[in-house]
Amino acid sequence: MTTKRVRKAVLPVAGLGTRVLPGAKTTPKNLLNVVDRPILSYVVEEARAAGIEHFVFITGRGKGAIEDYFDSNPEIESALEAKGRTAILDDVRRDLPTPGGMSFVRQMAPLGLGHAVWCARHIIGDEPFAVMLPDMLMMADTPALAQCVAAYEKVGGNVIAVEPAPEGETYKYGIVALEGQDGRLNRMTGMVEKPPLGTEPSNLFISGRYILQPQIFELLENQGKGAGGEIQLTDSMLELMKAQSFHALEYEGVTYDCGDKIGLLRANVAFALARPDLAEAARAAIKALL
Repeated sequence: MTTKRVRKAVLPVAGLGTRVLPGAKTTPKNLLNVVDRPILSYVVEEARAAGIEHFVFITGRGKGAIEDYFDSNPEIESALEAKGRTAILDDVRRDLPTPGGMSFVRQMAPLGLGHAVWCARHIIGDEPFAVMLPDMLMMADTPALAQCVAAYEKVGGNVIAVEPAPEGETYKYGIVALEGQDGRLNRMTGMVEKPPLGTEPSNLFISGRYILQPQIFELLENQGKGAGGEIQLTDSMLELMKAQSFHALEYEGVTYDCGDKIGLLRANVAFALARPDLAEAARAAIKALL
């Protein structure tokens, strides 16, 4: 199937981080550390592995530190270079973009995920694009977004990453309805937000990685407020589903919700244990606490 390549990703980072306060009071929640790197560092790394060339950060008041993080710091870099600390210098420079490779757009008002995505419309233009919810940190042998892009290249249209909800907890999530369930990639027929137990159309919830077609922008522009008085992305996805195909990809990996204190703790433990240079010491430190 011939499809336009996915080159751009939208990352909504304007949220207040209320679930991780007071830590997010002065540090944007997406810059909180997992081991020794900000959450956003892992998300950008995942995106680059999927072929993303341009990042569109949807920011808000008090998020200037995100833009600063993805800029060079001559003082730190010069000091490290002078001391021969090349390994640390490489780490500091790892996330720097190519010139013009990142855009920062103000959302201006907290009007919901759909509104945040709509704010990227002029930069995305007439191209398919990724949406990455940076609260959701995904550990996978093949990066989660790369799995989504591979699925998109196979079936076209729109692709949504999903995963099984914990047993008895489907009521907490947005759950997808499927035409049938055969393997990990299946056509969607709908979505239900937080269905009452026993009414869920499947056990698969939306994980926080999307490949969407640009026609979503016109729908978002004309969409009224939905649940919570916000402009919901899922409402426009349901409308777009009437005209375009949507597939749910049950991606292979583990998701850590870093917008939650325990989720952030779990991510720190998991990523430390996955590091060859830290695993042994991390395991010993954890064991000593139990």
